[in-house]
Amino acid sequence: MKIGIDLGTTNSLVSFYGEKGPRIIPNRLGERLTPSAVAINEDGTILVGKTAREKAASRPEMAASFFKRGMGTEKVFSLGDRRFSAEELSSFVLRALKEDAESWLGCPVTEAIISVPAYFNDIQRKATKRAGELAGLTVERIINEPTAAAMAYGLHNRTDHTKFLVFDLGGGTFDISVLERYGSIMEVRAVAGDNFVGGEDFTRVLQGMMLQKHGLEEASLTEKERGYLKRQAEKCKLGFSESGVSSMKCTAGGRTFETEFSLEEYEENCQLLLAKLRRPIERSLKDAQLRLADIDEIVLVGGATRLPVVRKFAGRIFGRIPSTEVDPDEAIAVGAAIQCAMKERNEAVREVVLTEVCPFTLGTSVVVQRLGDMTESGHFLPIIERNTVIPVSRTDTLYTAGDYQRKITVDILQGESRFAKNNLLLGEITVPVPARPAGEESIDVTYTYDINSILEVKVKVNSTGVTRKMIIQKEDSRLTPEEAERRMEELNELKIHPREQEANKLLLLRGERLYEEATGDLRREIDLLLSEFEALLDKQEKGAIDQARKELGETLDEIEAAMEEDLLD
Repeated sequence: MKIGIDLGTTNSLVSFYGEKGPRIIPNRLGERLTPSAVAINEDGTILVGKTAREKAASRPEMAASFFKRGMGTEKVFSLGDRRFSAEELSSFVLRALKEDAESWLGCPVTEAIISVPAYFNDIQRKATKRAGELAGLTVERIINEPTAAAMAYGLHNRTDHTKFLVFDLGGGTFDISVLERYGSIMEVRAVAGDNFVGGEDFTRVLQGMMLQKHGLEEASLTEKERGYLKRQAEKCKLGFSESGVSSMKCTAGGRTFETEFSLEEYEENCQLLLAKLRRPIERSLKDAQLRLADIDEIVLVGGATRLPVVRKFAGRIFGRIPSTEVDPDEAIAVGAAIQCAMKERNEAVREVVLTEVCPFTLGTSVVVQRLGDMTESGHFLPIIERNTVIPVSRTDTLYTAGDYQRKITVDILQGESRFAKNNLLLGEITVPVPARPAGEESIDVTYTYDINSILEVKVKVNSTGVTRKMIIQKEDSRLTPEEAERRMEELNELKIHPREQEANKLLLLRGERLYEEATGDLRREIDLLLSEFEALLDKQEKGAIDQARKELGETLDEIEAAMEEDLLD
């Protein structure tokens, strides 16, 4: 069975294509969205999703979130005394989604199509694929998120010539894609974006506004106070969807502060973020050689597009109201499920040829000739230009720059700067060449970029036939086969919290957080409630546990609401 996965910065979803079309698979708590959060329990058990997020509220040093932004980097996340990379944390989320899918479908799941931001580079895509493998999945395809979203809107089923623009603003990344459907071909014309702009940044704006309003420094807050501030900012942000004003609170040094912000004030403080959204839109249209008037339909996807400030911005810049009929949180996962059906040649899905593009320019550094005999090194030579339809293979012939040099090093670069040093170094290949005068020895450099956005580079010395090639992977992050195998075993030994106990664990963690936030008689009341529930869990009577969990949840709702009211007095 194949599944589609939207591995998001804030939330992740899993889907499949069944008799009734694409379906979102609910997680172990019966919810469609699984927070992309991981925590480690005191007994070493891994918590994923809502329980991990609840754990983070009381023990932030034991949890991690927003690690998608670290994919493909050397960043290390500390959970207690354990250390993990972003791809390892992502593998825990993927493993939990895989288990949820297997439980709901009633059969083993071994293959997945995973979506990534269109602007993810090769290293980030490779890390995503690796995360899937660590989770026990064969990653059949990496699909760009906006392309998946276009499928959710039925672009693959259109019979007329249609041009689509997908505006995809998630929790941590922003993508713009321009797509065109003609005949049986769905072609991505251009992509652009920013991997460091998302809903999380709009939350941080409110955090900054609150701190500035009361003359507070974030560094002076405790971990719990920072966590509380973030939760309140998120609530305040969502409050603007219902009203033109929204309030938030924060605590610092035993004092509680509350402020009401207007939507206009919030929008004014978001101008720098909104300016970051404008640039990729302009660039994608320019690369696609289209005007806004040429676009037949504009769609908004990603949870952050629910924000009034974002919708207002989108309506203003596009000069029309974009389509939002598909749930923006679910569109990408729905599209990934449709892609699964295409891979399986499902008769219910119209057969189309899907083309993607290379989102970045790929090339190498060269020495260029200046006036007279002067030469200048460090210039960037594009080999595959950005927004070239993939799969693609391009070859350039390069010549020796110095007399009697014995080797040539090809540095593999990704970026748009004319100077090599300003672009991303993906890897290097060195080949030996016969020692001859400058310009008399040559090499053919071939870049091949496949449908999964994996780059292969081949260098051939034309006079000797010596050939070297590599699949791009950062040298300093490469593990030996033995090290990789050992790390996989270590991760597999970490057990994800049993799915059948997830709801109970979530409730206990919530109660523990409220206990820590409460004082006096209320604290003792919470302690008694939790003790009674834990005693019932030991008896393992499912019916009684389900009823008690419902009652305890309602009581904790009342307690938390009362505590919020006390803060206002």
